[in-house]
Amino acid sequence: MIVLRLLPGVLMCMAAWQALAVEPQGTAGEAPRAVSASTYALDLAGLYREARLEDPRVLVAYARARTAAEQQREALGGLLPQVSANANSSRVLRKNELSRDIYNNETYSLSLTQYLYNKPAWERYQKSKSVKDQKGQQAEDTLAEATVDLAKRYFVALAADDELALVQAERRATQLNLDRVSMMFDRQMAKITDKLDMQARVDALAAQEVDARNQVQVSREALAEIVGRPINEPLSRVRNDVALQAPTRPLQSWVTQAIETNPLLKSYRSGAEAANAAVREGKGEHYPQLSLSLSAQQSDQGYDNTQAPRSDSYVATLGVRIPIYSGGSTSARVRGLYNEQLAAEEQMEGIRRQVVKETTTAYLTAQSSVEKIRANRNALSSAQKSSVAAQKAFAFGVVNAVDVLTSVQNEFKARRDLLKSQYDFITNLFLLNRWAGELNQESVDNVNVWLSPVPETSLPGGDVARLDTGAAAQPIGGKSPTGNTALN
Repeated sequence: MIVLRLLPGVLMCMAAWQALAVEPQGTAGEAPRAVSASTYALDLAGLYREARLEDPRVLVAYARARTAAEQQREALGGLLPQVSANANSSRVLRKNELSRDIYNNETYSLSLTQYLYNKPAWERYQKSKSVKDQKGQQAEDTLAEATVDLAKRYFVALAADDELALVQAERRATQLNLDRVSMMFDRQMAKITDKLDMQARVDALAAQEVDARNQVQVSREALAEIVGRPINEPLSRVRNDVALQAPTRPLQSWVTQAIETNPLLKSYRSGAEAANAAVREGKGEHYPQLSLSLSAQQSDQGYDNTQAPRSDSYVATLGVRIPIYSGGSTSARVRGLYNEQLAAEEQMEGIRRQVVKETTTAYLTAQSSVEKIRANRNALSSAQKSSVAAQKAFAFGVVNAVDVLTSVQNEFKARRDLLKSQYDFITNLFLLNRWAGELNQESVDNVNVWLSPVPETSLPGGDVARLDTGAAAQPIGGKSPTGNTALN
């Protein structure tokens, strides 16, 4: 008789489970509301193009590079001939006890001066060339750093969007289980603690949804800070059919390339060269200076402003300036500049070591991230199966509501872990290419093909069962799905 009384409830639970099993995402609730493809136009490449024109850090760096180029031209001017013209016109009143004269005097002159030997001016020009190179390389490094920062903020914003979608889906799934437990409790087929545990979880997820919505806005403001406008468009997500692969080139190849091409290290090399040129400039103050001057003059002005017949004069002057003693100031300046040179060389060595460290770290992290992605995909697949099994077992009374809650939480935790590992992997690729001196527009475009131009119909994380057979995106040293070398 007891079995007959329980039979209707069991049959109802089995029917509910069957309905749940036919839904692809039944354990996770409904899929997020679809967004039209036209609203998914904002991707990483688009934001990169905006940031290059709007990011103050980039604009300041390139403005300073242009200033350094003009300063080089200024220093070059000190080595070229200096030409000047002069014209005077005067009206003179001369009088004494016997006479009173009023007349005009005019004088015209043209002069040219050219240094034949001026070591300080020459080394000053060499220093300006190094400073120009330094500022240009600093601008490139600033752009690369800003690109990495943009990518980090982009994927933080994506993670915030994912978290909101996952919290909402988990709340819907938990609410569905709560409704079932409440129905079973009304029929004395479930305990009050099961119902209360489910209700507590639903309330907790509602609070998490508030935090998730706030984080979405905060992350969008971080992007808006870079591009200088509000970011209200949906962001393109990482495609679910992309199989991310580890760098194929050996580590030493990346380190060697980084030492040769990293713009930050190159800027410090140029800084050391500029410091060396400054030392040579200071030493040049001990050297004589040789100059040649040519002048031509036409004048009708005589001695003591007297009027004289118009005359022409042409003068060629060869001048030598020999420094003998400056009170020790020149030597002191040279010693100070030499210490600055030593400091610049030590700074360059410090940056070289940093480049090696950061390149190695990014490479190893990218390698491990691929393994982590693979493990997280397996974990998500197992968590999905465990969630379905827990739902079935709960329907037959084998497990309690706490077990169901745990299985649902494990599934969504696995989704979060998978998404985080993917974002960390792509971010490390940006870091690797930044330190290797290869982060440019092409690198961004090659990563952008991993982003879906249309909204995904599944929850963030997708259906991992077919991911390993999807398009292989080789991020480093290989070809992207479009045939372009990705992040090379």
